[in-house]
Amino acid sequence: MGHGWIAWIIIGVIAGWLTGKLMKGSGFGFFMDMIVGLVGALVGGFISSHLGLGGVGQHGLIVSIIIATIGAVILTWILRLISGNRGANL
Repeated sequence: MGHGWIAWIIIGVIAGWLTGKLMKGSGFGFFMDMIVGLVGALVGGFISSHLGLGGVGQHGLIVSIIIATIGAVILTWILRLISGNRGANL
């Protein structure tokens, strides 16, 4: 079972927004948060599939959002390390 394009956009927007709320400091802006959320879905899916939990598209919408948010948090943390914009810690 996979998600359609509209579901992926919704997952990315929600994951990016949740990541902005979970991570302290300045965000990347709405559109960049959405992109970080979408890429975070890929990161979270990669990590969860390698842990034997399945990818993002193999679960329902809520679990996909949780996995995407975890991936987006990891991606945001890495981006802040690279850019030097540390913000506050989790």
